[in-house]
Amino acid sequence: MTLKNSVSTESNWWSVPGGFLPREVLPVLTDLRLAITLLLIIAIFSVSGTVIEQGQSPAFYQANYPEHPALFGFLTWKIIQIVGLDHVYRTWWFLASLILFGTSLTACTFTRQLPALKTARRWKYYEEPRKFQKLALSAELDHGSLENLSKILQNRHYQIFQEQDHILYARKGIMGRLGPIIVHVAIVMILLGGIWGAMTGFIAQEMISSGETFQVKNIIDAGPWANPEILKDWSVRVNRFWIDYTPTGGIDQFYSDMSVLNKQGQEVDHKKIFVNQPLRYRGVTFYQTDWGISAVRIQFNNSPVFQLPMALLDTKGRGRIWGTWIPTKPDLSQGVSVITKDLQGMVLIYDSTGKLINTVRTGMSAKVNGVNLKIIDLVGSTGLQIKSDPGIPLVYAGFAILMLGATMSYFSHSQIWALQTGHRLYIGGKTNRAQLAFEQEVLQILDHLSSQPRT
Repeated sequence: MTLKNSVSTESNWWSVPGGFLPREVLPVLTDLRLAITLLLIIAIFSVSGTVIEQGQSPAFYQANYPEHPALFGFLTWKIIQIVGLDHVYRTWWFLASLILFGTSLTACTFTRQLPALKTARRWKYYEEPRKFQKLALSAELDHGSLENLSKILQNRHYQIFQEQDHILYARKGIMGRLGPIIVHVAIVMILLGGIWGAMTGFIAQEMISSGETFQVKNIIDAGPWANPEILKDWSVRVNRFWIDYTPTGGIDQFYSDMSVLNKQGQEVDHKKIFVNQPLRYRGVTFYQTDWGISAVRIQFNNSPVFQLPMALLDTKGRGRIWGTWIPTKPDLSQGVSVITKDLQGMVLIYDSTGKLINTVRTGMSAKVNGVNLKIIDLVGSTGLQIKSDPGIPLVYAGFAILMLGATMSYFSHSQIWALQTGHRLYIGGKTNRAQLAFEQEVLQILDHLSSQPRT
């Protein structure tokens, strides 16, 4: 049996593990065109999930994707909700495409990659000179020693197999055959991680005032297998929220100093978070995404300090400002409005007619309606996006293995055969990639062999 026949036999044998599927299905599943088509479909679906906001309320989509005029002439809030574009990664058609792609890769691994690896690990001595003519590279030397050839190949990191004194087989780069299998395994791991995360993860949003303790409850999007019970045994306290400003008055960065508390109120974790530096605890990640002003602390004359809530006002898209109404008489018959746009401490005071009567900074006082109104402080609030994605570790592990497999795939699987008959030495070889580099290596081996005396 020749080497070519051996490969064919192994391929047929490896098709047996796929016998649980009809033989007509396997060629379709292992077709490269199907894999490329599925990959493009997954990419398009993923782009749509990135462009279209996920997990928002119906009112959000009605406001941002109206029927008249429809985006691109067809994309409306009804289409988004009917098709499932508001939760792409959990729709049956997206999950089906992932499963079908993973099945295609698995079938290809068993029917093509594993047989190729098994064939590469099998080798056969060439005991007749005529067989060397079938190789991509072959040479015939009038003088040369199999022993010297073995030493040269060992120095070039070939694995040597030698039987008797006149035949030799050498190979290197077997990991190049293993690389595609590892790549397939890694991609399947990434797909499984994505599916698991979509089905078991959740997203929540919270706006928490500085100094407040909270439990995650405002879950806006969750997979059908999500487990919110993991949030009940602990809480989070926002110790302090503050903003650093640039010299020109713009926001440089905003921070939240946060503590994780157990049921007894004891701190079990602590971290200062900011954009791209989240807090992680028990698989739940807290991202700093927004900020606001929740309250103003005031004092009338020598009264106790009062804290009044502030609300975000509608400016028709002309910036964000917060305001509240402060009564200046016990019967609430008179009062003033205070407005601010940030936490730098500048507060505008308006009377009941809407006239600006004073501008103060925190810590300063102003005379309004016969009383001394002191603005003690502005209380900031941190906007947190809270995510749980149990599939992330599997996805990260898959990407790490994918890089390893891709690197291994660059190694060429090179093979060299040699046969010595009397004073004549036959040498031949082949490789699966980098043909030019292999040819140069073989020529160097022949030159080195020719320059050495025969032992």
